[in-house]
Order: sequence, then structure tokens, then C-alpha cells
Amino acid sequence: MSDEKMEKTDDTGQIIRRLLDYMAGGDVRARFVAATFLRVIAILGLIFIPYFTGQAINVIGDPNGTLEELQQWVIYAVIAAGVFLLFSLLAERIFADLATKALAKLQNHLFSHMQDLSLNFFDRQPIGELLSRVSNDTEVISLFYEQGVSPIIRSSIQILLILVIMLIADWRLTLVALIVVPFMLIAALVIERVSSPAFASLQEDLGTLSGFQEETLSGHKVIISKRRQEWAAEQNKQQAQGVFDLGSKAYFNSLLQYPLTLSLSTFQIVFVMVAGGLMVIEGITTLGLVTAFAGYAALLASPLSTIANLTSTTLSAVAGGRRVFSIIDEEVQIKDAPDAADYEFRGGQIEFKDVDFSYVPGRKILRSNSFIAEPGQAIGICGPTGAGKSTIINILTRYYETDSGDILIDGQNLRQLTQTSLRRQIGVVLQEAFLFTDSVMNNLKYAREGATDEDAIEAAKNANAHEFITNLPQGYDTVLTERGANLSQGQRQMITIARAMVSDPKIMILDEATSNVDTRTEKLIQEGLRHLMEGKTSFSIAHRLATIRDSAEIMVVNGGEIEEMAPHDELMAARGFYYSLYMSQFKGKAPAGADAGSASFVST
Repeated sequence: MSDEKMEKTDDTGQIIRRLLDYMAGGDVRARFVAATFLRVIAILGLIFIPYFTGQAINVIGDPNGTLEELQQWVIYAVIAAGVFLLFSLLAERIFADLATKALAKLQNHLFSHMQDLSLNFFDRQPIGELLSRVSNDTEVISLFYEQGVSPIIRSSIQILLILVIMLIADWRLTLVALIVVPFMLIAALVIERVSSPAFASLQEDLGTLSGFQEETLSGHKVIISKRRQEWAAEQNKQQAQGVFDLGSKAYFNSLLQYPLTLSLSTFQIVFVMVAGGLMVIEGITTLGLVTAFAGYAALLASPLSTIANLTSTTLSAVAGGRRVFSIIDEEVQIKDAPDAADYEFRGGQIEFKDVDFSYVPGRKILRSNSFIAEPGQAIGICGPTGAGKSTIINILTRYYETDSGDILIDGQNLRQLTQTSLRRQIGVVLQEAFLFTDSVMNNLKYAREGATDEDAIEAAKNANAHEFITNLPQGYDTVLTERGANLSQGQRQMITIARAMVSDPKIMILDEATSNVDTRTEKLIQEGLRHLMEGKTSFSIAHRLATIRDSAEIMVVNGGEIEEMAPHDELMAARGFYYSLYMSQFKGKAPAGADAGSASFVST
């Protein structure tokens, strides 16, 4: 077994304890203890049934026994059965409620923690893999809560109490009954050692399969246009077959414990009957006690078989829990400083001072970047693909933490501001317009808590979106499909611009906001953007230089460094890197052509 698998096996107990804490800890601990107490009473009723039955048999075998004595023991047995039934129902009702609430708490904890994680976490995790942890992994944990915890507790209590009663009644028959227990424990240990890594690998492979399926379904247009449907189906078949093979192995190994335990339990009853029969013949004990012990052996075998049968459920939950807790234990990298203050808007001046940044330690994306954006100034950002344009925006919004240097907003250090107050004042319109599966109105109001219908409609008018929205089947109440697929690209972008207007930010960021639309729609969007950016400090990333030509300053980024920053006319007159970009785009000349000087394009 590899070190990794050994480590995963060794933390099984810790994972189970953490899972149980959601069901038995905190504010539900008292209810869990109460349910366990009710379970103890129920089991006491159950284990007294064989004792009363044995006493009844002794009365039958006693020449001096009376019908009244027999009826008495039978009534006691019936009462014991009633106690078992009543208190079992009460305990199960509480355990069922605790199980559903435990799963809800775990899922809420997982999902809310994911909302706090930084973007670099999502950069490292395929969405399909994360969805698998939220759905597949929590599903196997749900089975553990609903079908595993209560039976395991019941079985454990039953085993303990029966052993105590058996020892009190006759220690010799107890030893006979326990002969097979070491073999059961050895079988359980071996099977757990083999099955636990298999279940861990199964959940990982399920995550990989879910990731492939999510990616393939999301990219269905590419799949269809490239006629790769058969390839996708074959890849899915191969990965699903791998999951099936691994699942068959894992479940087969774990299910071996049930027939092994059942067989050993049968031998246990036989041993008790044989030894007890010999003791009765020798006059050492009574037939009633042997009968009772046979019942105790059966009651001891049942919980052992139950626990064995729940091995696969438990190991699956451990594997799922391990993957869920790996997210819950993920550190939030972007945190507010202990003394962080709310951002106080003072015009919107932004200053970078020798800022370095890297997504991966040791690989610089931005190097010693310094600039000042004055209040209300429109800053255009351009440069070759991979130059670091979007990265500048990502650290300005503090989606990522800088390696060194300072970013000041109105003289306030970004690291000393609360993220909520900062992002409340920064509006972002991305190249890929993302809309939720909800009404148009709710998508607009999503930008600001407490926004009214009037706020949303006014913003839509300013973004030139009102006309097409009112022409939709239900107007502002039209429900959009996933990502707004029932709208055109331009319509989606207009709604995102209107949504940004609803938030009424003081600083605006536009990342290729008009790159995917036609010329007519672009004009409408540009008009909306002018309304949006009016009087605000703004940054516009663009590959089409015409969209930022009129910016107060144009920042030219290449290889993670700001090569030039000036108005369009000055940059053109300088005949530097911006001139090369402009000429290559509008006159068809290569960046390194005769008119471009010695400029070279560098990707980070």
C-alpha cells in the first residue's frame, strides 16, 4: 500500500468523528444524547425478552410450575417487546431529524465556505470536480447519516448490553459465545484496509468523470461544430467503465464482510447450543438459561451483521467526507486585516506603487508596475494577449493578493480596506456576460441589495436595454435560461451594463466589454457605457484600440510591465509600442515591421 493510501486509511477515524460532529455536536448534542438514551431503554427491553422466555421455559419444564407463573413471564415478555417498540420509534424519529439537519449543515458549511475562497482556488479546481464534491460526495455522506449512524449506534449499544447480561448470567457460556468474535474483528480489519483506499479512489474518479461531463455539456456547441460527438461519447464510456470497475471492486470487497459475519454468527449460535446442551445434561445449568443464551447469541449476531453490512456505506462516506473536508479546510487567502477599515470614497484616485504579482510563486506576471489614475479619469489598457492586462484589474479588485508593492485608492492602502466596502464601489463588466437563471428584473436587482424595480428600469434605459427587454415575452419578468442563452450576446451585455449601473459604483472596470458584438450593437453598448462611466474613474481593457482611443490615458502593457502611458495622440507621436499595435491593427502592418521599430510582443 502506498504512503498516500496508508495516510488516507489512517485518518478514517478522524473523518468519521468530523462527520458525526455535524449530527451530534454543538446545539444538537442534547437531542443526540436524548435519542441515544431512548435507544438504551429500547435495547434493554429487547434483551429482556430472551430472559423472560427462558424463565417461561423453566416453568414449563418444572413439574411444580403453574399456569399463572407462565402467564406472568409471557406478560413480562410482551411488555418488554412493547418497550422496545415504543422507545425505538421515539429514538428513530429524533435520529432521522438529526440526520437530515446534519446533511443540511454540512452542505451549507461547504457552500458558504466556497463563497469565501479566493479566485486562485477556483483556478485550480475544475467546476465539474467541485460540483461532484457538492453533489456526489455529499450524497454518500447523506446515506451514512440516514442509514448508517442510527443502526451503528443501536448495534453498538446492543452488543455492549448483551455482553454485560451474558456475563452476569453465565460466564462460561459467554466465553463460548465469544469464540468467533476475534475472527469477526480480523475479517473487518482486513476488509477495511482493502476497501477504504478503493472507495477513496472511486470518489476521485467520480469527480473526474463529472468534470468531463460538465465540460463536455458546457462546450456542446464546439463538440457539435467539430463533429466530435462520437469521441465525447467514447471518452465518457471509457471513464464511466473505469468508475464501474473500481466501484465493483470496492463494493465487492466491503460486501464480503456481511456473509463472513453471518456465517461466523451462525457458528456462534451452534457453539452455544452444543455447549449449553452438554451443561444441561451434566446438571450445571437449566434448559431455560441455555434457551435464553441462544436468544442472546442471535441478538449478538444481528448487530454484528448490521455493522458488517454498513461497511460499504461508512467507507463511502469517509471517502466523500475526505474530499468535502479538503475544501472546508482550504485556507481563505484573501482576508481582511484585523484593523481593516471601510473604504471612504474621496474622488476615486488610484495609484500603483512598484507592484509585483505572480499567480504561481516564482513566476512573475507583473513586474514593478507604477501609475496614477486621477479621479474621474478614463484609462484604456491595451497590449498583446497574455501581457497582464486582466491581471492588473484582478489585483485592483483584490481578487488576488500582490507579491509586493502598494495599491492606494484615494490614499487608502488596499490591504487595509474591507473587501465588502471596496467591491461595493467597484463595478465590473466582463467580456463574457454572465446572467442567472431568473427573471430579467431579478438579474438587474442582483447588483445591489435593496434595489427597486424603478432603479432597474432606469438603469436599463440608460444602458439602451429597455426597448428590447419590453419586447420580450414577459418583459422584465421574462425568465432567462442558463447564462441568458435565450438572449443574443449583445442583449446579455446590455443587461450586465444595466446591472452595473444599478450598483452605482464609483469606479468602473470594463474587460473587453464589446468584443463579441456587431458594430450596430457595439454603438448602443458604447453609448450605455458612456452613461455608466460618466464622472467615474474607469479602466477599459480592449484589443480593438478604437474603443479606447478617446481615453484620457492609454496604458500599454507588455510582458507584465507598463511600457507606455499617455493619451492616444502622444503615444502615436512617440512611435513606440502603442504605435506598433495601432499600425498592425489598422494598416495591416506587422508589429515588427518597418513602421514598428524594434517593438516585440511578450506574453507572461
